[in-house]
Amino acid sequence: MSFLLTSGSVDQAQEWASLDATTRSSIKAAYKAAGVSLLVSAFGSTETPTSSGTDPTQVANTMAAWVKQYDVDGIDVDYEDFTAFNDGSAIAWLETFTSALRAQLPAGQYIITHAPVAPWFSGKSVYPSGSYLDIDQSVGSQIDWYNVQFYNQGATEYTDCTGLLTTSGGTFPGTSVFEIASAGIDLNKLVIGKPASAADATNGYMDTTTLASCVAEAQGKGWNAGVMTWEVSIRRSWCPCPII
Repeated sequence: MSFLLTSGSVDQAQEWASLDATTRSSIKAAYKAAGVSLLVSAFGSTETPTSSGTDPTQVANTMAAWVKQYDVDGIDVDYEDFTAFNDGSAIAWLETFTSALRAQLPAGQYIITHAPVAPWFSGKSVYPSGSYLDIDQSVGSQIDWYNVQFYNQGATEYTDCTGLLTTSGGTFPGTSVFEIASAGIDLNKLVIGKPASAADATNGYMDTTTLASCVAEAQGKGWNAGVMTWEVSIRRSWCPCPII
């Protein structure tokens, strides 16, 4: 559910926090019985925590306290501070933030995921000051999986199975699922993120028939991470949906 901001909860996260403890507990029990984990999504496209000078440890501690107080299963780090990522300052910030989160939200008890855009897995030739390859090398063991945003990156990027899975080419070469894995990221931590409909992103939508064929192809190659969908019409909520 989204979003948890540096200023506090909004949208569905705020609605969740407004429920009384008994109601939250009842809903959580129903989710647990169905095998569903409830995560809150942090930051989103409206926040630039690094560029704004936010202290990563302080905000991590505050957000971790919210997760505990309102009884959710973890947090998805939807970091979209593009200015900071382009100048390299995002790398150390995200590493510190992730480590501080994990210190408060122990592995096995809580889930921590990240939701980077796919191009952020490019190497030094694109991001000489560091990319998600460096973040993964530093704190990847503290991140349960990546909800990779394979959308909003151009009208021709990640729009067929080849571009999505094996050869991205175009503006962002080397950032398809299996190319990211070849660069050192655990294949089964790479969840494919796609908009739920063409209206839910500027571009990158893939019809369900095509996406299903890509999923089947990826599974045939040993991938089994899952698919995440983004849907604006339900108030900007994440749906990391595991493949069965």
